[in-house]
Amino acid sequence: MKISRGLQTGPQKVVLYGPEGIGKSTFGAQFPAPLFLDVEQGTRHIDVARIDPPPASWTALLETVKEFLAERPKEFATLVLDTADWAEQMCIKSVCDSALKKGIEDFGYGKGYVYVAEAFGELLNKLGEVVTAGYNVVILAHAKMRKFEQPDEAGAYDRWELKLSKQVAPMVKEWADMVLFANYKTMVITTGKGDNLKAKAQGQGKRVIYTTHHSCWDAKNRHGLPDEIPLDYGQIAHCIPNPSGIPTGSPAPASSSEIPNNSPAPEPAPPQTQEAAPSPDPLLPLWSPDLPGALRQLMEHSHVTEEEVRGVIQSVGHFSGDTPWAVLQEQGYVDGYIIPQWDYFVTTIESDPDRLPF
Repeated sequence: MKISRGLQTGPQKVVLYGPEGIGKSTFGAQFPAPLFLDVEQGTRHIDVARIDPPPASWTALLETVKEFLAERPKEFATLVLDTADWAEQMCIKSVCDSALKKGIEDFGYGKGYVYVAEAFGELLNKLGEVVTAGYNVVILAHAKMRKFEQPDEAGAYDRWELKLSKQVAPMVKEWADMVLFANYKTMVITTGKGDNLKAKAQGQGKRVIYTTHHSCWDAKNRHGLPDEIPLDYGQIAHCIPNPSGIPTGSPAPASSSEIPNNSPAPEPAPPQTQEAAPSPDPLLPLWSPDLPGALRQLMEHSHVTEEEVRGVIQSVGHFSGDTPWAVLQEQGYVDGYIIPQWDYFVTTIESDPDRLPF
């Protein structure tokens, strides 16, 4: 027998669900080099790569995943299904058509949903093969609220769940490494006294992700994430491997020729002999030899220093401030987090009241 020990890292199976308009597709677009199976056709406003035309039937969806496995395109690192509940509707139609039924209830006694679960399990198995092939898989889904009552509780309460059938939803949750619930942050305030006491929900407009199980929603993760985090891919970027080194779905950093420069072009300097070569300007910052070139260009363009960037890295708690750039690059942290979140880095640095000029 072949026995292995220790931690094993690899591509992740992520499920993100939440109410409509919360930003699920935008979140999925920030994963490393994503390719969308946009069965809902809701990514038209996002600059992403997608199968065009999108699969319009259950059979076409399965064939598309099989084709992806056969070709294994190197320019992608993540496959995104948007959304699972729309895919399930395709599955239901396929099951009904194959049995010459007008609707899923025509099977009687819930048998139709059993057939749907079996068919949907085939899709999950294929997506599992995609993960084995070295790609992250992200499943996006809508959320629904229903009354829930536990046997040992006196009353029922509202609970958020995946907008899937009772047979398919548990399969999807068990299949995933991470089940994340996205919602708007809400606070409940009370007014009045005695019999006039009233409770009101007050929304803050803040979008958050819940990463652990709660009586009011399903969630889980295997990475020790905080119970609540902002709806920001950067919060989980360190959990998502990017073995190919392909940048995330965010726009790639501009090359030196693409960085805008409004200053006039300098006049060509006269040729210098070897003896007259100028010495380095002591006022210019000295860069570490292992600093990635793309990150250095961003630092120069934004007028920030290595020490300032390292300070932000340490403040978010992902790595210590003295971690070598080579290690951060090897872990995929530079291309997977720093560059996509560069605006956050610059804003944090510039907001420091004690900051010295570049």
